[in-house]
Amino acid sequence: MIVVTGATGHIGNILVRELITRRQIVRALVMPSDDYRSLTDLEVEIVHGDVTNLKSLESAFSGVDIVFHLAGIVTIMPSMKKVLERVNVGGVRNVAEVCRASGVRRLVYTSSVHAIAEPPHGTVIDESQPFDPDRVLGDYARSKARATLLLLEEVRKGGLDAVICCPTGVIGPGDYGISNVGQLILDFASGHLKSYVRGAYDFVDVRDVANGLILAAEKGQPGRHYIFSGAQVQVLELMKELERNIGYPAPTYEIPPALARAAGVLASVYYRLIRRRPVFTAYSIDVLRSNSQVSSARAREELGFTTRPWQESIRDHVEWFRVEGMLPIRS
Repeated sequence: MIVVTGATGHIGNILVRELITRRQIVRALVMPSDDYRSLTDLEVEIVHGDVTNLKSLESAFSGVDIVFHLAGIVTIMPSMKKVLERVNVGGVRNVAEVCRASGVRRLVYTSSVHAIAEPPHGTVIDESQPFDPDRVLGDYARSKARATLLLLEEVRKGGLDAVICCPTGVIGPGDYGISNVGQLILDFASGHLKSYVRGAYDFVDVRDVANGLILAAEKGQPGRHYIFSGAQVQVLELMKELERNIGYPAPTYEIPPALARAAGVLASVYYRLIRRRPVFTAYSIDVLRSNSQVSSARAREELGFTTRPWQESIRDHVEWFRVEGMLPIRS
């Protein structure tokens, strides 16, 4: 029996599908308030639970061999420190405790490349850099760094086998909840995206991440972490690829980084008011300007991790939105 927390999420639902394809028995831990569309018609046992509620995990993890822990909050919005601490850090603490008490054979935790201390531009980000909450960008990254350090300490205590996986920016189909990149695609298609900021980011396909998590469960070394990266993509390259796949011209107005960051602070307030997933905030501008030279050499060598071209991932992401009737058509 395998448990997937955060099973309705972007990576989670793709992982569940891949496990089912491999004829595994899967139990999906979901919040009662979750949108279950991503799990519709799948041969999966759905159980209600909350990673911040220790008791709700005990029955869910009973008789389980492997736990894939993906549940958490991913956000580029400011002022989320308390909820990030409660869900991302407290959730890992609870999951680790129940895994140990229930005799779970292996825990595979999905952390983030942002939890790793960022070296200067020109230095490749790999597993040699430490997890350090004081040397990362933003509250989300700090919460993932703290959660990862907590889990590593739990492994050192003994009685818990855990492997940590750190994806970069996830793209690809199955984006039911509309990720930050998914919102960017939708804004591009609708014509709401009027400008761009020069920068770059590393993107990896959600299907490759799901496969990497399974490889980590099978081959990963206890207490070891693996980066799942794909390709460093310039913002201009991404805009041109969206132009090719969606059929509308890419924005041509470039906003200077300093101005974009200042506007991003105000944009955070605007997004909260309209209750819409943000695309550009001060944090996202900082990320685009940060070091995004990332290596997945360890995962490739030790796990057999592989990736597809990022252009294929963007094409499939756009096509998935189109098939689902989610891609806007300009009037």
